[in-house]
Amino acid sequence: MATDIQKLIGTSEEDDEEMDMDVKEEDEENGGKHIAAQIMVGMDGGMTSNSSDNQFQHHQQFQEQVSSPGGGGARRSRPLEEKERTKLRERHRRAITARILAGLRRHGNYNLRVRADINDVIAALAREAGWVVLPDGTTFPSRSQGSRPAGGTSAAVTSSSSHLVSQPTTPPGSIRGVSPGHRTPVEYNSCRMKGVFIPNPSPYDQSASTQSQTPGMVGEGREQTESDPRVGGSMDTINDKQIVAIPPIPKLTERDFAGSPFIPVYVMLPLGAINMKCELVDPDGLLKQLKVLKSANVDGVMVDCWWGIVEAHAPQEYNWNGYKRLFQMVHELKLKLQVVMSFHECGGNVGDDVCIPLPNWVAEIGRSNPDIFFTDREGRRNPECLSWGIDKERVLRGRTAIEVYFDYMRSFRVEFDEFFEDGIISMVEVGLGPCGELRYPSCPVKHGWRYPGIGEFQCYDKYFLKSLKKTAEARGHPFWARGPDNAGSYNSQPHETGFFCDGGDYDGYYGRFFLNWYARILVDHGDRVLSLAKLAFEGTQIAAKLLGIHWWYKTASHAAELTAGFYNPCNHDGYAAIVATLKKHGAILNFSCSELWAVDQQVDFAEAHSDPEGLVWQVLNAAWDVGIPVAGENALPCYDRVMYNKILDNAKPLNDPDGRHFLSFTYLRLSPLLMERQTYMEFERFVKRMHGEAVLDLQV
Repeated sequence: MATDIQKLIGTSEEDDEEMDMDVKEEDEENGGKHIAAQIMVGMDGGMTSNSSDNQFQHHQQFQEQVSSPGGGGARRSRPLEEKERTKLRERHRRAITARILAGLRRHGNYNLRVRADINDVIAALAREAGWVVLPDGTTFPSRSQGSRPAGGTSAAVTSSSSHLVSQPTTPPGSIRGVSPGHRTPVEYNSCRMKGVFIPNPSPYDQSASTQSQTPGMVGEGREQTESDPRVGGSMDTINDKQIVAIPPIPKLTERDFAGSPFIPVYVMLPLGAINMKCELVDPDGLLKQLKVLKSANVDGVMVDCWWGIVEAHAPQEYNWNGYKRLFQMVHELKLKLQVVMSFHECGGNVGDDVCIPLPNWVAEIGRSNPDIFFTDREGRRNPECLSWGIDKERVLRGRTAIEVYFDYMRSFRVEFDEFFEDGIISMVEVGLGPCGELRYPSCPVKHGWRYPGIGEFQCYDKYFLKSLKKTAEARGHPFWARGPDNAGSYNSQPHETGFFCDGGDYDGYYGRFFLNWYARILVDHGDRVLSLAKLAFEGTQIAAKLLGIHWWYKTASHAAELTAGFYNPCNHDGYAAIVATLKKHGAILNFSCSELWAVDQQVDFAEAHSDPEGLVWQVLNAAWDVGIPVAGENALPCYDRVMYNKILDNAKPLNDPDGRHFLSFTYLRLSPLLMERQTYMEFERFVKRMHGEAVLDLQV
């Protein structure tokens, strides 16, 4: 029987040793021994414990304090069979505990340790109910900061400092500008109390060096507290217990978005949700995550439909099987779908955790004709997406690139007709370049680019050069049929180049000609693809995505934007032509830069002259001024309240006279970290505020 149970729940040598000690204690109790002081033995790591040396010292003290009524006597040993039965009972209890904990982790979203015990469960429930639970088990209401226990009752820190300090903890995620460092759980909870009890030194405390690890938070007596200037406020004494009044940490008041416009929130699914065989990866796990999102009142999800998966092996042979199963799962949960026509490869960029190349038959064409890919000045090809130079060139097995895109979109529309008719698919975002964004691949990590490099122009394939030559000749200056030769390299800075420096060639006659041509190619590509997308998805909203190139925004040339195709120096509006094209086709602008904060960029890369806030407002106002709906998306992973607040401020501008706001917001992206309890609670709070609902504790 013991073997069967052991196979069922599993035990370790550490478990057996702990149970032996439990049995030993039970022997002593049945033998009539009187225990003056008990030692706490941690079950499954749940009780607060010290190092092995500390446990030995406590055990030694425990042995010295055991006495019999008659002044001594030998201990009675229990039979071996009874000890085994006790171990079996203990294993059975732990098996039940394990099942309870597994259920709470899975369904209750409690962030419990693998070897948690019932104490952790009670502590988690108490914290959720608004109580403060210290590591030693002391529990009190977090809101009763002004109350103090009377008489000899101790309701605060009462354990030895060895128990409070030596326990390892994971520092909470810090917020730049709000929390300068991390605190232990004792320090964090103590800061939330107006009065903190300071116990008298215990004979079982380890040493002064251990006690001194919490200076300024928990003082060991009046003399120490008064001499430490970090402890502010007054100090009182109740029954020889000192109380230090610690001033509260100032908090910033947040905007109240209760009653503000409703903005639907979508969550982007993992890049590898569908594998290369067009099969749904881990449907059970994904279903559980989708249910969790549904419980947070998320409106829907966004999913990439990868060209390299669906049309992988032969032209016009489409496999949508995995997406059918995924869409049906989303439909059954009554969630909406935003779909991305992803005509680019995945892998090699920041945040890419899977590799999905372009279709195999396209790669074969590229091996014989590498000019179908974007090319830099050094002749390096970038197979991330097709060059816009072949939009009208029949180099893809008798089809142009535009025709290939249209056939793919039309196949999708026919295959998922019922989802369009039922309104499940609310928006189709059309991939227009690298990462699905309307821009040149000017900053490829695979070619050595690192932030905040200015990037390089990508116009050196034969199709681009042919277009440049034709345009220069039409202008009457055939010698302008070349790219800039003084524009630096991927990681150059503007002032290091003759083209982008203040007063550089970018603002000369040739520079203006070249940049106008370079930007017009981008706009024309977007115009052609969106016109066919509008035809394929008639009656459904279509969207185009722009990336916020915010570095070097405060310089005159805006070099990083220029190499990306946005002709936006300080004396020219580079986004007017783009939003005019979107308006022409009734497309939504999906802008990816919503959470970035200028303060963050100045701290991390002061030399980059970045201004994400200025860029965001330029783009948003350019779109709103011509009546284009704007959707938002975070460019970087976002888990803390400060970044969420920045998104909210951009999504719902304060005191906007026209009441303009985002049409929707897409969160990048679903991950195990988002499913963790603390980050999930922040995300759930963010969704409520995007929906215009009231939330508690408007402070950060």
